[in-house]
Amino acid sequence: PEYVVFNGAVGALTEQKPLRANVGETVRIFFGVGGPNLTSSFHVIGEIFDRVYDQASLTSAPLTDVQTTLVPPGGATVVEFKLEVPGNYILVDHALSRLQRGLAGYLIVEGDENPEILNGTIQPGSGH
Repeated sequence: PEYVVFNGAVGALTEQKPLRANVGETVRIFFGVGGPNLTSSFHVIGEIFDRVYDQASLTSAPLTDVQTTLVPPGGATVVEFKLEVPGNYILVDHALSRLQRGLAGYLIVEGDENPEILNGTIQPGSGH
């Protein structure tokens, strides 16, 4: 396909409506692949998922401490993670060539720095 996107449009979760949260919050993302043909390796750069509900089954025990989760066409997952440091987290499919086709999202996290977790400087317009 020419475009591969989040929320139906190139830039939907970047320029138009990036996700926003605060340090200390737990984020839950419901992620589905509308298909019809591509499997997604969903990942948030800079985070480890505390819990992944495979196939979006909230009644089953979650997987824990997952970096990337596989979602088939027509499938879904639910991921949760607690935000420990501020920064600009990037939502991607780990088939990273899809970034050039529009598949990226931002999670902008604000709050106090935590040098015990990460000691660095946030550069405007970049990750953390």
